[in-house]
Amino acid sequence: MTDNNHPITPPRELMQQWIADSPKVPIAHGEYIATQAARWGADQELEACCELASQFNYDDYRYQDELRAARRPKPKSQAEKALASLDGVALPEEAWQAVSAALERLRELEKSND
Repeated sequence: MTDNNHPITPPRELMQQWIADSPKVPIAHGEYIATQAARWGADQELEACCELASQFNYDDYRYQDELRAARRPKPKSQAEKALASLDGVALPEEAWQAVSAALERLRELEKSND
């Protein structure tokens, strides 16, 4: 029997949710649950680090946000991917400005929806 008394053992309800959400193919099932458990454990560790950091810096909580952003970066948005893919593409200046401006507006919309 497994010892489930470790401080970062996921709650049984969460594990049951992972089991329900996982693919039913045996290898994929195990990989999915292992990945979810690793992510959950890493998130618990990150939050503990942020809490510890807050004890050393009472007036400035930005370090917690910076730590979270560094350790859990968000994937690039579609607009950011599109802008990056245009890097080095030779377009007439007017076309480049129009495409770039449209993608920048899209990126701002994506940020406002986060």
